[in-house]
Amino acid sequence: MSFSFSELDFLKPELGAEYTGQGTHFAVFSAHAEQMELCLFSPDGKEEVARMALPKREGDIWSGYIAGVGPGTVYGYRAHGPYDPKAGHRFNPNKLLLDPYAKQVLGELEWDDALYGYTIGAKDDDLSFDNRDSAPYMVKGIVQDPDFDWDGDQAIRRTWTDTIIYEAHVRGMTMTHPDVPDELRGTFLGMCSEPIIDHLTKLGISAVELLPIQHFPNDRYLLEKGLTNYWGYQTLGFFAPQPRYLSGSKITEFKTMVKAFHAAGIEVIMDVVYNHTAEGSERGPTLSFRGLDNASYYILSPDDPRHTYDTTGTGNTLNVAHPMVMRMVLDSLRYWVGVMHVDGFRFDLASTLGRQDLDFDRQGIFFGAIRQDPILSGVKLIAEPWDVGEGGYQVGGFPHPFREWNDKFRDDVRRFWKGDGGMAPDIASRLTGSQLQFNHSDRAATSSVNLLSAHDGFTLMDTVSFNDKHNEANGEDNRDGHSDNHSDNMGAEGATDDAGIRDARSRRRRNMMATLLLSQGVPMIVAGDEVGNSQGGNNNAYCQDNEIGWVDWSGLDDPFLSFCQKIIALRKDHPELRQERFLTGAIGEDERTEIAWYRPDGEQMGEEDWSDPELRLLSVYMSYSASTPDVEKAAGLFLVFNAGGDCDIRLPEVNGITGWSRVLATGADEPFAELDVREPLAVDRESVAVFVPNGA
Repeated sequence: MSFSFSELDFLKPELGAEYTGQGTHFAVFSAHAEQMELCLFSPDGKEEVARMALPKREGDIWSGYIAGVGPGTVYGYRAHGPYDPKAGHRFNPNKLLLDPYAKQVLGELEWDDALYGYTIGAKDDDLSFDNRDSAPYMVKGIVQDPDFDWDGDQAIRRTWTDTIIYEAHVRGMTMTHPDVPDELRGTFLGMCSEPIIDHLTKLGISAVELLPIQHFPNDRYLLEKGLTNYWGYQTLGFFAPQPRYLSGSKITEFKTMVKAFHAAGIEVIMDVVYNHTAEGSERGPTLSFRGLDNASYYILSPDDPRHTYDTTGTGNTLNVAHPMVMRMVLDSLRYWVGVMHVDGFRFDLASTLGRQDLDFDRQGIFFGAIRQDPILSGVKLIAEPWDVGEGGYQVGGFPHPFREWNDKFRDDVRRFWKGDGGMAPDIASRLTGSQLQFNHSDRAATSSVNLLSAHDGFTLMDTVSFNDKHNEANGEDNRDGHSDNHSDNMGAEGATDDAGIRDARSRRRRNMMATLLLSQGVPMIVAGDEVGNSQGGNNNAYCQDNEIGWVDWSGLDDPFLSFCQKIIALRKDHPELRQERFLTGAIGEDERTEIAWYRPDGEQMGEEDWSDPELRLLSVYMSYSASTPDVEKAAGLFLVFNAGGDCDIRLPEVNGITGWSRVLATGADEPFAELDVREPLAVDRESVAVFVPNGA
């Protein structure tokens, strides 16, 4: 079969391969290329059947239209231009390049030296030029038909105050679940299977946040060690679902998953990586962006453009400040919202996206572009507010409408419950939404995404089971991963049969989960924490696509799962715990107290109490913010967080409340059994208690 570009070629605004119904329009950006070739392949991607120069160039967009070419067509690009690494240019037409806008990717990258634009082992290293064809080893794009039956599917757009996030990995969530069909394990269809959705709905989850599902390859150095890129933070295709998560060959499986979650009332948030790509440093392979236009797609060293500038720890930094790179990122985000129907994004190393002239700028063009976009400004946006570059730690520094992962919450809650001294002011701040970080620039009290654990770091069970990380399986002599985890094994390193230690660990997990769900902000739970999942002390399981990284579902009968379900339900029953506006301690015009902190004797805390390094017990009354409408409807709650020993407390008279009932005591045999208060009230050591006004 012969192929040729139509003489009726027309310039379309879309980039990528767009099927029109009668043919396909191909368009790709490159500012510095001298010629761009489209390569078509056999359906299996093994044979190159046509190679044609794109006939049209306008505004650095190269394009062409081929009648009769439709969905299923396999393709890639070859870019001609200067090979001048010292000037930042690395064009090499011997290297097949993946379309940055490819909607589906065929195959897995087969690592070979031919994938590199330079000759590995050459005397002049990356300044050399490699003549081998990389196509036999390279993934390819597949032209798509965007049609899908979305009938009945609607965006949920749940408010942040009603959001409870569950961070999960498609494979990790499904590989060992006893009720997920074998053929669906590790796939999008397994992720939305009835057992998984049933578990999430019973738990009370409102949004699932998926670790990266955009196409990513396995890293060469991991494969050489017998490991894999499990987490997926090495994106190569920003528009394409990861093929290994498909049970068949159709990307509609991802749409089916989203539609199923929506039907269950669960939003879908994607963890996305727009700060770097899988191509690594200048000594990495030439797979897509580097070969299309290295000097445009990447930030290069201002002192020597031969080298990439790295704020991500991966070897390169995507040049989001470039208008066409910015366009690609925005087009990708809009594609996932508009075509794939996702509900939001968590941005990996988001500080990098806010860098202009190498410095972070909260008023930068990326944030401005998002905020003015009528589609993207209305979905959930979450920043991981740091990178590894200078000035990269920016917790609290992002503009509305972004929410932010709050590692200060994680660290302070861990430290408080393991008994560190002087934590009272810090834990009080975390309970009230981390106001020092977020109560500015008209930001909401939901700006903080609170977490006890995440995909990187100890699981909740490992936080109470290990003093030290145990990452030996990663093959880096246990040097990788954080060493300061604020963890406490409570008497034995790892699993133990000691009943006393097991009981103490169970209580501390209850205390920490209660603290998470009783705090202002947006709670995030990591998949498996609710069933006692352990990674054996591995706090960096990025390469462990096995039982270490997968959720262990053997704890489904553990009482802790029931506790998690009930504490989430308690949060939902009490809007005082999930407010849009910060509690400042002010008394409103109706003389109602918003929030007040109390000593065990029932008197309000003074400055000397806050400065006591031995203070291990905090008691707080929370009502509605005085600036919230209908405050007269707020009953209020009294919360006690006791990281110390047994003690007696007196509950205060506040806002006309004279009597209380206890609805939670994490130290009790039946934590949620209701109890009328008789004072003084005994509070168990290392426990959380919640009280509601009598009759509420």
